[in-house]
This record gives sequence, structure tokens and C-alpha cells, in this order.
Amino acid sequence: MTAGQSAGQSAGQSAGPNAVEQKTEAPVVDERILRTSPLKKLLARPELGSVVGALAVFVFFALIADGFLRAASLSTVLYASSTIGIMAVPVALLMIGGEFDLSAGVLVTSSALISSMFSYQMTANTWVGVGVSLLVSLAIGAFNGFMLTRTKLPSFIITLGTFLMLCGMNLGFTKLIDGTVSTKTIADMQGFSSARAVFASTVTVGGVDFKITILWWLALVALGSWILLRTRVGNWIFAVGGNEDAARAVGVPVARTKIGLYMGVAFGAWISGQHLLFSFDAVQSGEGVGNELIYIIAAVIGGCLITGGYGSAVGSAVGALIFGMTSKGIVFAEWNPDWFKFFLGAMLLLATLLNAWVRKRAEATT
Repeated sequence: MTAGQSAGQSAGQSAGPNAVEQKTEAPVVDERILRTSPLKKLLARPELGSVVGALAVFVFFALIADGFLRAASLSTVLYASSTIGIMAVPVALLMIGGEFDLSAGVLVTSSALISSMFSYQMTANTWVGVGVSLLVSLAIGAFNGFMLTRTKLPSFIITLGTFLMLCGMNLGFTKLIDGTVSTKTIADMQGFSSARAVFASTVTVGGVDFKITILWWLALVALGSWILLRTRVGNWIFAVGGNEDAARAVGVPVARTKIGLYMGVAFGAWISGQHLLFSFDAVQSGEGVGNELIYIIAAVIGGCLITGGYGSAVGSAVGALIFGMTSKGIVFAEWNPDWFKFFLGAMLLLATLLNAWVRKRAEATT
């Protein structure tokens, strides 16, 4: 072997592995600066499935139901959607945080009863009753959150207990104070007209009447979206719903976050309760039972996961819109309204399956 050959072999032996390593090594790029295509961003949106479903429901009833596309009919649909959507937004945030509230439906009635009976019995300005109702509603929400964080019991158990207690209190106090199952009229009291203007008035746009609850609904959707996407509290909500122990380990105030979410549901119940009172002047103490399931359904149809950590406020609004279109579309189509819950259940299953498929596609493309 010549000196040149031995030098070449030694050079090849020393340079060979390094050369291979240099060929196989790839530059490491921080995933935070990777560009995401618009399609991937769209597939990652939790409300995508509900938007597709809403378009399908809209087209279906536009073709089937005469008069569905009239301006007055769409106003009715939006009103029906807003009465659900006002509660669906805070319920969606609570579900993103990994919890439920089975007392949300009767809490709406409780809020209305407190406002009405306090104003009537104390012969006070109706705004005093409205303020007292707000404080009591927030206290009930804080109670749910406090009991949940202290006892570590499932939210299903805690809020089911609150649901039963509120059902009994609504009926018991109304009979004890008013002697019947409904409240007395407060239409002739000072402040009633101004309170009605805030919670139950009608706004005319282009000759079409729209209920003010639609504005309340849109405001809550905007507020909920801002909280989730633009604030530190929004990060806390997603973290708590995704993994509570991990969130606590990195310093997220889990207890305060959950109490705040329950108080948010109570705030939505207060708005809905005042609308109920000032729309009809009197309140039946047995109303609201079962509505909590409708709020949860709207949130789930809108893309919220039962397991928490995923969803959006916009999605809950779309879910409420689907509910409104279905409930009124069946009427416009002159179908038997007894079939409404069947269609609602079918939409819930289809939306859940579609949301699961969309999420899998989004995870596969990332």
C-alpha cells in the first residue's frame, strides 16, 4: 500500500462519519415560527363543524318552509336564538374549563323571581330589585364554584344539588310570599319602563322589529371571544379544562378560574331572568327546568368538547342559531312541533360526530 493510499484511507475513515452526519442532520426550526396554511387554520377552528351544520339547516328550511326567508321570520329566528345564546356563551366557557352547570336553567327563573318579589314586597324602584337579583345570582354562582373547588366532587353532583334546591326555593318562596305559583304584577312600579327598555325592548331596523336580546347576545359573544383569545384568563380557562393538575403546576389559579366561570354563568342567567320578567311582567315559579340541557346542547353543537379544553364563544352562538332556526323552521314548515326534540337530538349527534372528524383532520394536518 502506498503512502497516498494509506493517507486517503485514513482521511476517509476520519472524514466519512462526519460527512454522513453532515448529510443527515437537518436544521432545527422553532415550531413557533412555522407558517401555517389558511386551510390548516380553518380546520383547527372548533366552530367549523357547527358553521357547516348551520348552513345546511338554513338551506334546508329555506327550501322547505314558505316564508322562512322573510325579514320578519329571520327576526323571529334571531330572537329565539338569542334567548338560548345569552346562556350558551357562559356555559360554553364553563365547558371549555372542564365543568358543567345543571342549575343554569332554574337560575334564570330564580333571578327573575328575586327581582320581581323584592321590588313588589319592598315597594321599591324596580331597579333596586334588579340590583339585588344580580348580587344574589352572582352569589349562587360563586357558591357552585366554591363548593366544587373545596369538596372536589364532580360538577354534576354539585350543580344537581343546587338545581334541586333552587327548584324547591322558587316554588316555596313564591307560594309563601305571593300565595300562588306566580309573581304579582310590577308593571305600575317606578322604573319598570326603563328596565323594560334595557332588557326587553324592541329595536326597529328597516321596518323590521328586532328584540334587544339579540344585542345582548352579540355583546356576550364578543366579550367571551375577547376573554378566550386575548386575555390571560382565557389561557387559564383552556389550561384548566385541558389538564387541571398541569395547569396548577405552572401557577394557574384553578380555584379562582372555576369560581369566576360559574359566576359568569350566573351573570348570563341574570340577564335572561330580567328579560323574562320585563317581557311578561309576571313569572311562573316552575319555569326553566330542562333549559340547562338546551344550553349545553348549543355549546356542544358549537364545538365544545364534553372533556373540556376545546371550544369557542362563536361556536356556542352558531349552536344557538341552529337551535333557533330548527325551532322556528319547523313552525314555518307547518310540521308537527312534537318532532322538534327528535331533530334537536339528531343534530346533536351529527354535530358531535362532525366536530370529532374535523378535530381529527386538524390534528392530522398539524
